[in-house]
Amino acid sequence: MNDRLTRSDIEKMEEELQHRKLVVRPELIDAVKTARAFGDLSENFEYHAARREKARNDSRITYLENMIRTAIIIEDESAEDEVGLNKKVKIVFDDEEDEEEFKIVTAIRGDSLRGLITPESPLGAALMGHKVGDRVEVNVEAGSYFVTITAIENTGEEETDVIRSY
Repeated sequence: MNDRLTRSDIEKMEEELQHRKLVVRPELIDAVKTARAFGDLSENFEYHAARREKARNDSRITYLENMIRTAIIIEDESAEDEVGLNKKVKIVFDDEEDEEEFKIVTAIRGDSLRGLITPESPLGAALMGHKVGDRVEVNVEAGSYFVTITAIENTGEEETDVIRSY
C-alpha cells in the first residue's frame, strides 16, 4: 500500500480504529448472538444481516490497520506562497472565464467531486510548487491543457476533510 499520509490522517484513522474495535465490534457481536437466538438460521434475515455488518466492520478494521502500518508520513514542505498540501488553489482554465477552487489533500481524503484533489492527480501534480500568476500545463492521457493560478490560501487540515471509507 504505502500511501503518503499526514500525521493527522494517521491520528484520525487510529481514532476510528479504536472506536470500531472497542464500541462497534462488541455491539455487532451482541447483535449476531441475539439474532442467532431467533431460531432457524437458514431463514433468519436478522442473523445474516448482523453477520454481514460484523464482516464489514472487521474488513474496515483490517483496512485501517494495514493503512497505518504501511503509511509513509509526509508533511507540506512548500513555501507559504506556493501550492502545496492542504492549500486551497483558485485557478482559471484557459478558454474559460470561471474561476474554480481546489484543495490539495492526501490520497485518503481525495474527492474530486468536492474539489479535493491529490498531488498524485494530473491537476494536483501540475500545480504543486507553483505560485499565483503561474500558467501551468496539465498533462492527461488525452493530451494537455493549461490553467492559471489566481490565488493560494493556506487552510491547514480541516475537520470537514473526511477519510474515505472503502
